Amino acid sequence: MAIVFIRTMIIYIALILSMRLMGKRQLGELELSEVVITVLIADLASHPLQDIGIPLLNGLIPIAVLMCCEVLVAGGVMKSIRFRALVCGRPNIIIRNGRIDQREMLRCRLCIDELTEDLRKKGYADISKVKYAVLETDGTLSVLPYASEEPPSAAAMKVQVEDFSLPRCVISDGKVIERMLKESGKDQKWLEKQLKKRNIRDPKEVYYMTVDDFDRIYFLVKEEK
Repeated sequence: MAIVFIRTMIIYIALILSMRLMGKRQLGELELSEVVITVLIADLASHPLQDIGIPLLNGLIPIAVLMCCEVLVAGGVMKSIRFRALVCGRPNIIIRNGRIDQREMLRCRLCIDELTEDLRKKGYADISKVKYAVLETDGTLSVLPYASEEPPSAAAMKVQVEDFSLPRCVISDGKVIERMLKESGKDQKWLEKQLKKRNIRDPKEVYYMTVDDFDRIYFLVKEEK
């Protein structure tokens, strides 16, 4: 039983490390080569877990090889346009000037129901209002409406709006994030002062706290269990 547990933990750690080294991607945004690698790694990892008679290296070595292959392919994709087109393909313009390109639909094996579903998800029920719709290499649909159909921006309306800043989490579930505190240009004394203003004695009483570049603070105290 202990052997199975140890083998499982080793495989699990190896999978986490390999996926981490291959980069961050959402499942729906994987390129073709990444999907192939993911499926192969999952299959290879299952064999040593199902049969303890199979040496653990028989699962770890192929995972490491596939990981190296993916890193090399990713490097080639970044440096060569031709290689990128070969591995990832090219974007396809499905709608051009409000008209569906039926040849591209057939080439991409995309039916009209799938297209209209994707358009509705983007908030467009009327195809004639779409200037361009592009099927990206990861399978997602990018929709670009006519300029007259786009919502007006603050610049177009000549309205002055306050700029935004990305909030940094300085306390998460009672724990002070020192790195974020430094990035925001704050220190421990500032944090203690802010807690004191809110009658908080200990950061452990805080569930979530953020601060942005304009010193705007979001503060949430832990609820009693």
